[in-house]
Amino acid sequence: MKKGLSKPKRREMIWVMCLTVILILVGIVPSLAEDGETGLEVSGLQVIHELEFGGVYITLTIEELNDLGFAFGDSVNVVFSNGYTLEDIPYYNGFYCHNGETLLIGYPKYDYIKACINYGDDLWDVAGLDENDTARIALNERGKYANIQEARDLRYGDDRSLYESDAIFANFRNICVGNLREGLLYRSASPCDNQHNRAPYADALIADAGVRFILNLADTDEKMKGYIGQEDFNSPYFLSLYQEGKVHPAAMNMNFSSESFRTKMVGALRAMLNNDGPYLIHCTEGKDRTGFVCMLLEALCGAGYEEIAEDYMITYRNYYGVTKESEPVKYETIQRELLEPMIRALMDDNPEVDLQTADLSEYAGGFLKTLGMSEEEITRLRDKLTK
Repeated sequence: MKKGLSKPKRREMIWVMCLTVILILVGIVPSLAEDGETGLEVSGLQVIHELEFGGVYITLTIEELNDLGFAFGDSVNVVFSNGYTLEDIPYYNGFYCHNGETLLIGYPKYDYIKACINYGDDLWDVAGLDENDTARIALNERGKYANIQEARDLRYGDDRSLYESDAIFANFRNICVGNLREGLLYRSASPCDNQHNRAPYADALIADAGVRFILNLADTDEKMKGYIGQEDFNSPYFLSLYQEGKVHPAAMNMNFSSESFRTKMVGALRAMLNNDGPYLIHCTEGKDRTGFVCMLLEALCGAGYEEIAEDYMITYRNYYGVTKESEPVKYETIQRELLEPMIRALMDDNPEVDLQTADLSEYAGGFLKTLGMSEEEITRLRDKLTK
């Protein structure tokens, strides 16, 4: 005698059928794939202009889209009713693609899924959309971008007891690759913004290191005053440097390709030139903005690709436990997708340059020249960090 479907399977089928009926009632039409899986295509979706950052909300929640059969890491096609089409774009739960690339994102803080150009032009305008248009989402290839999704979808804890040392918890270290002087340049998580409970630990470590000047890449002066006024503020050494005028608030955005990022970075480097070290460079986590500026200074001071990569990846070991030995695919993906675009920015994104053999010091100096720093300033900066 044939066995019927199990109870869990019947419940799953009933849920899919109910969801399909609901979507049809509100004008959204999911299609049925050949293998019987629903949700490989859904159409009739209202679009809304997302004004703050620029992009297109497509009126399905993450749960609704995923319940139809989509998954983070899939490749999808998005077709708007005016004919504008996005082919083979990744569906992620974070902004995991390169600057200027398009993605469909199910970001946890958003009411709806969103199609946008990462750190690029407003997709609503690029696509020529209006409020009468609709969207269709179709699965292009299952799991095509799953490696990137897995490598970038990382979480860390804010409990000190989860980490082996204060330095690992605060992502604190001295950078002495290339010709950089030992004990001169440090990086860490923020010693003033305590949203991740790391500020007091970073503060104690920079005090022990004798840091005399701080480049705060994340905050404005107003924000720093706000941190200092909070009840849980416990960073006395940072406060002493701040009161001496030894903290430069760069307030840089996250887009290292943007004019704003680069202009503020040059201002921070000039502030470094006018002050003596030891120096601390930090943002919030000491990961992205700090990663770019430290990479640039390491390259300027003679470090090669492997040295820069090794220092960069310490951050991912500290926060997430990712090492070349424990998770080689994730390690390689992070290095390729995050660090290498930073280094290529020094060479005008030229994909032909061999990063392993390139004279990165020459490229770093040339990059700073294009941003308006003089040859004399660049030489002084290199000398200050190496001699």
